[in-house]
Amino acid sequence: MALLNLGIVAHVDAGKTSLTERLLYEAGAVSRLGSVDAGTTRTDSMELERRRGITIRAAVTSITIGDLRINLLDTPGHPDFIAEVERSLAVLDAAVLVVSSVEGVQPQTVAIWRALRRIGVPTMLFLNKVDRRGADTDRAVTQVRRRLAARPVLLTTVVGQGTRDARVRVVGLDAEPVVEAVAEVDDAVAARWLTDAPVRGREVRRAIRHAVRRGALTPVACGSAITGAGVRQLCHLLTDLLPRGEQRDGPPVGTVFAVDRDGHGRRTWLRLWSGRLHVRDRVRLAGARPETVTQIAVIEPAGVQVRPSVAAGQIAAVRGLSARIGQHIGEPPRRHAYRFPPPTRQAVVEPVEPDQRLAMFAGLAELADEDPLVDLRLDEHRAEAVIRLHGEVQKEVLAALMADRYGVRVRFSGTLTACIERVAGTGVAEERVRERGNPYLAGLGLRIEAAPVGHSIEFRPGVEPGRLPPAFVAATEEGVRAALRHGRHGWPVTDCVVTMTASQYWPRQSRPHQKFDKSISTVAADFRNLAPVVVAATLRQAGTRVCQPVERFDVNVPQHAVETVMALLGRLGAAVHDIAGADGYLEVHGTLPSARVPHVVAALPDLTGGEAVLTTTFDHYAPLTGEEPATLPRRGPDPDDREAWFRAVPR
Repeated sequence: MALLNLGIVAHVDAGKTSLTERLLYEAGAVSRLGSVDAGTTRTDSMELERRRGITIRAAVTSITIGDLRINLLDTPGHPDFIAEVERSLAVLDAAVLVVSSVEGVQPQTVAIWRALRRIGVPTMLFLNKVDRRGADTDRAVTQVRRRLAARPVLLTTVVGQGTRDARVRVVGLDAEPVVEAVAEVDDAVAARWLTDAPVRGREVRRAIRHAVRRGALTPVACGSAITGAGVRQLCHLLTDLLPRGEQRDGPPVGTVFAVDRDGHGRRTWLRLWSGRLHVRDRVRLAGARPETVTQIAVIEPAGVQVRPSVAAGQIAAVRGLSARIGQHIGEPPRRHAYRFPPPTRQAVVEPVEPDQRLAMFAGLAELADEDPLVDLRLDEHRAEAVIRLHGEVQKEVLAALMADRYGVRVRFSGTLTACIERVAGTGVAEERVRERGNPYLAGLGLRIEAAPVGHSIEFRPGVEPGRLPPAFVAATEEGVRAALRHGRHGWPVTDCVVTMTASQYWPRQSRPHQKFDKSISTVAADFRNLAPVVVAATLRQAGTRVCQPVERFDVNVPQHAVETVMALLGRLGAAVHDIAGADGYLEVHGTLPSARVPHVVAALPDLTGGEAVLTTTFDHYAPLTGEEPATLPRRGPDPDDREAWFRAVPR
């Protein structure tokens, strides 16, 4: 049976979960419609999703329409979860972008559309809510043209829109408006149309299929997910026009797009691009040792079914793999690769009940394992957890998950812009055994120097291998990396090379007639605890620069508001790189410090009458200039104060 992995994507409240539910009902996968308001939808399984009526985690379900099996991915619509949407898009064959015919194209609609274009996912539009008062499909199609710069071709029309009795009719493929739209992107159809030769429906169908695959044309259907109007016509268009998944032979190749846990433990969700994966197969993921697949559960119309294998084109939940989201089995198609942007906000997480701190650490570690967009930093010395996020709603989600799944209530500090530090020069420092108050039976010399942007942290043992036991080298690296989580100003240090230049240790010894004696022998903890002190001294000599996150923005504004918007951007330190105009709107592109983005978001509605559409994406880190470096207060002992560190972290 042919397969199609289809994403349902939209701005929050446009109706994508309701549409998913209606598709399940129309295909006979459910006997009763679920409701977002009642919290009875099949794809919103988390308690918080049901309570708030929003989708937080992408969910997968399956239906069969004719000879086509469709795996439906219902994705989040809230701006805080755009990255969840993007990593789901990477495993799709096609997508349906839901647009409300009442509200029209909204800011998140633009962000999702740009992600679809960037990744190269063939897409069609569904103009929802035609039964609601204020519905206007013509206005929505015009906005699609202007705001999305798309080439829509309307394949259904509405009779009685704006009323509960709205009905949808199919537009013939040989109808003049359809042929005219297709002729703009297909030379063969254009040649016949311009010479007044008859254009057959099958020629138009073939041209639309090719145009959709390459992103040149966007089919548009109208309807209502609540009443079901137009959904059957949509199903026909899905099976008729969208490209189906390829089922290639060869070695197994797959992409991990989600990780979760159920009553039986951890599951890795993957899309298989080619080959077949069996239970007990040995699988090697990038940068990891081979692991054995212990169970495979495949998405089918009847639900998640345990099967002995999964074939190319299918989506499955696999046990036995410690894979992370974004990892691959083999080499996937290039367009399906995905790079996670770094979060630009951070907060300290604390348990409401202090005696639940260890349970909180364990729960947060599991949630961070499931979601790579949650950057968790646990520090047992300081008994704190710092978490980096993409938005405020993520805090609520994490708090709800911690309470529901682990029984731990947590609270967050005020959210800060998440900066980093980069090394400015070169620093060298050394600590020797039993000198200058060093309580550890270890001596250590380190050199730190700046590396190119994007290099991350590189640790080099230097000349020590062969002179120092491997466990001590590993402990030193562990201590160095832990120390670099807090630079001179409290922010994580990155893009540097740290090299061991010297070492001392006391060999494994014992007193006469006794076993190993730790008091006269070096252990790995000596190097692990001494490394932060030496790192702090090297950073003090080399110096660091605080760098703030900078986001690339695209703002679509009506021409009458351009001057006021440009003035706002100028006051907030934006760098405008390009301006382009079309159909009464201007598209302004540039970069802006992440800390200033909330000010733009708050001001745009009033300045533009709610017409502006702003999308932002992390671009780079830039040094703070012309102001005092932002400092993140340190909690717990500071290795820059040797004596205080030695007292707080004794041998």
